[in-house]
Amino acid sequence: MIDVRAVVDPAAKIADDVSIGPFSVIGADVEIGSGTWVGPNVVINGPCRIGRENKIFQFASVGELPQDKKYAGEDTLLEIGDRNVIREFCTLNRGTVQGGGATTIGDDNWIMAYVHIAHDCRVGSQTIFANNTTLAGHVTIEDYVILGGATLVHQFCRVGAHSFCGMGSAIAKDIPTYMMVAGQPAAPHGLNTEGLKRRGFSAEEIRELRRAYKVIYRSGLRVVEVIEVLKPIAERCAVVQPLIDFIEKSERGIAR
Repeated sequence: MIDVRAVVDPAAKIADDVSIGPFSVIGADVEIGSGTWVGPNVVINGPCRIGRENKIFQFASVGELPQDKKYAGEDTLLEIGDRNVIREFCTLNRGTVQGGGATTIGDDNWIMAYVHIAHDCRVGSQTIFANNTTLAGHVTIEDYVILGGATLVHQFCRVGAHSFCGMGSAIAKDIPTYMMVAGQPAAPHGLNTEGLKRRGFSAEEIRELRRAYKVIYRSGLRVVEVIEVLKPIAERCAVVQPLIDFIEKSERGIAR
């Protein structure tokens, strides 16, 4: 299932049923799991670990050197999970020693054309990155996040689970769990209620999250005060606790 016009390093570990298209180049220290399809004209360099049943479309660059001046040739890693779709012209870079040594991408992500995922990023599972989304180094994107087209994410920012970002936004602060944001810089525009409904959150849970949103964004309280007010809400509704945890761990400060 490897096209005769592809170039595959003998040291690469390729499962028997992997499909590799013409003119693709697979370097040494690359592992590709069962059922993965690699289109034509794809370049994959290692160290790089790719799981099962992924689809990588033409002209993608996967596992290339990090775009970081501190990088000095160390053996760092790009690790990709299962069932991801990586569309045309995406660039996914390996990590750096300073950032922990690895860029990681989870499972079931939909990564559209021209997306850039820089060194040391941590991407969860079930995310959607629309065309031209760009993640700077050391960015964390949690599960079920949707980033609209041409979204820019500043280095070291975190985007919490179940958040939604409108097209053309610039994220320069952490985006708390469950939020809907847009703009340059990205600012909150309420909860991502439609996304929460689709993922099975109950009406009562969404009501409690709305109360939490009003505490964060409409009470005028400082962040430390916000956390204290949210704790009783979390005691009666568990889905509020991840929001508290996110805010407490924020190092860049949250978008407000």
